[in-house]
Amino acid sequence: MSNPTQERKDQQGGSNLLSKLKVSGKIIEFKSEGEEKLVCPYCGSTTFIFDYENGQVICAKCGSVVLEHVIDLRPEWRAFTAEEKEARARAGGPLNRLTSEALTTTIDWATKDASGKELDIKRKLEILKYRKWQQRVRVQTSYERNIIQAMNELSRISSQLGIPKACVDEAMGIYEQVLTKGLVRGRSVEAIVAACLHMACRKIGMPRSLDEISQYTRASRKEVARCFRLIARELGVKLPLSDPKLYVPRIVEQLKLSGEILREALNILEQAKKKGLTAGKDPAGLAAAAVYIASLLKGEVRTQKEVAMAAQVTEVTVRNRYKELARELNIKIPVK
Repeated sequence: MSNPTQERKDQQGGSNLLSKLKVSGKIIEFKSEGEEKLVCPYCGSTTFIFDYENGQVICAKCGSVVLEHVIDLRPEWRAFTAEEKEARARAGGPLNRLTSEALTTTIDWATKDASGKELDIKRKLEILKYRKWQQRVRVQTSYERNIIQAMNELSRISSQLGIPKACVDEAMGIYEQVLTKGLVRGRSVEAIVAACLHMACRKIGMPRSLDEISQYTRASRKEVARCFRLIARELGVKLPLSDPKLYVPRIVEQLKLSGEILREALNILEQAKKKGLTAGKDPAGLAAAAVYIASLLKGEVRTQKEVAMAAQVTEVTVRNRYKELARELNIKIPVK
């Protein structure tokens, strides 16, 4: 006869038993915390079948359901190779730079209880006090306050410029290195954040010039450029030169031009690079000039002012680069 009390304990501890099992095909052996094998209370067998869909452990010999409501601890993804399994394996949620590694609960700003009733004024003041102290506890050091201020500024600039999260994370990593070295002291946080964002864009290959980024900060372009040179020198960062080709898709998209213009502009920039015409030139200006020439050649004409506004450069820059490329590459511009 089986012991009903022991059987109920085994059923309740099914999730714990599942963490220690020996799998052989679909036949499994359960072991308890004391390394004791689970035994079927009806036939004495030690081999079982785990029904993942129903969360049941079934005796492989007599078919009795030994455990019920067992939690499936397998991953929700599938992997067919060791490399694929290693790439997909993970643990825990994503890390947030704004909070500590410990799990914290945020007090909501709602003024109603769980049943939806409005709280009285005494309770509201009490919750307001709790919320204030929670903020003080979560952010204690000047380092954490500086990180939060920089993250808020970085989120604001990146949302206005449409910069992806990967680039924002890279910029935040650079800012933490800058903060650790003590380069932020005595300088504007906005300027340092803008310089870190520009450096991250250069690293990832996301074309955002200093002029574009400095438009959305209170710091001047000169101050952002000075901070950028300081960070690059102190951290020893080797940044690749900006490729004019990276600016072409964004200019073409803003001007609503076709893919044929895009291909022609990239071809013009490739020829200019082979002849050494891109060295020392503003990549945005070269990209704008290439798009302008391609639009003239393919009949989708845009004015120099429109192209300059899309590339965030002046009309003089577009005009000078356009004349230089047409002359050096022997491009015959059709007369309109």
